[in-house]
Amino acid sequence: MEVVADPKSVKVNKTTGSGMDIEWKDGHRSSYSFVFLRDACPCALCQEERDKDGRQPGDPLKPVAGTLPIFKALARPTEVEPVGKYGIRFTWNDGHQHGIYSWEFLREHCPCPECKAQRLMGAAPSGSKPN
Repeated sequence: MEVVADPKSVKVNKTTGSGMDIEWKDGHRSSYSFVFLRDACPCALCQEERDKDGRQPGDPLKPVAGTLPIFKALARPTEVEPVGKYGIRFTWNDGHQHGIYSWEFLREHCPCPECKAQRLMGAAPSGSKPN
């Protein structure tokens, strides 16, 4: 059965700051914290930074050896807007607003234990199409 990255419902919990929940048309449910989403920003600049650090989308910044941790406010969107039927865009409380989170990207990077295990085993992530 092919999994399609097509949301049935999307709930952005902006007021509570808890994150975003998606129920996909195939019945799968994904919950993304805002911190995860900010660390997974799909824009070219953020992707380049993750590539340099060897991080995957959603992985937090690695601490720099010998430096003290600096307080950083938890990521929260100040604005949320749909991008056609394609995805969603957030304007973050740190001013960043360049990433467009496509439904395909979000399904591919679903943080649930089942999808994480599939990615770790090298299986095709939920929502991806075979080549």
